[in-house]
Amino acid sequence: MATYLLRVELPDRPGALGAVASRIGAVRADVVAVDIVGRGQGRALDEFVVEIADEDHVPLMLSEISEVDGISIEALHPLPDGYRDGRLDVYDTAVALLRERTPHGALNAIASRARRELDAAWSAVIDTEERAVVASAGRPPAAHWLAAFVESARLAVAEATLEDTARSAGGDETPLHEDNPDVAWVDLAAWDLVLVVGRPARPFGRHDRLRLAALARVADARWADLAERDARLSHPSRVTELPLQGPVSAPGAVGAPAAAASPAQAGGHAPAPASTPASAP
Repeated sequence: MATYLLRVELPDRPGALGAVASRIGAVRADVVAVDIVGRGQGRALDEFVVEIADEDHVPLMLSEISEVDGISIEALHPLPDGYRDGRLDVYDTAVALLRERTPHGALNAIASRARRELDAAWSAVIDTEERAVVASAGRPPAAHWLAAFVESARLAVAEATLEDTARSAGGDETPLHEDNPDVAWVDLAAWDLVLVVGRPARPFGRHDRLRLAALARVADARWADLAERDARLSHPSRVTELPLQGPVSAPGAVGAPAAAASPAQAGGHAPAPASTPASAP
């Protein structure tokens, strides 16, 4: 059994999705998931996860799909690990982060889980001010390239926000073809860091960006837990009493700081500017 991700552009009208599914079923393949990537100007961009028993039937399946009126086949990508339920990925990510007891361990888990959840070739957690990679999975580009990409993307996001506001006022749907590169990013605001992921030859869609933003929210919540735990452990009330004959340290010399430092500050990395989580356009 082989699994593929099929991206098609088709007329945005009732029955269009059913027509594609019918053609897929005609070659004894199954549709196991569908994602609407974009809509606009009477067209839709959709992704189908398809399971097919015989890979030799893939050309026949594409030929059948091309018979649907007004359709355009954009891409077909194999999924070596098969289809995974994204809802279960969320729980696995939460468990992986909860198992980590240090900021460094949590950041490594974030990078690893982001790569898996988004079927990415690589992922990296970076400090944009220091232009340093703090954690990674796979083989990401150099830190200076990643930092420059994020800086450029921030400006593009600001411009796109103005365009989206104008589009919403006009009642338009999500754009059919957004500027979706094969690199996406999101701020880890509580960490003063940025998570970047790459997936060559397979642009990130709206659903991918929503998942990336959700992962960032989970990561930020975990930082809050780790900071609170560190503050409790270093509180003066937890210091073991010293022997009477020994020198007694002043309580203030042992206590925790009023506010926990971010991983970027604690680990020698300067904090990156924080903003609302967003992905590359």
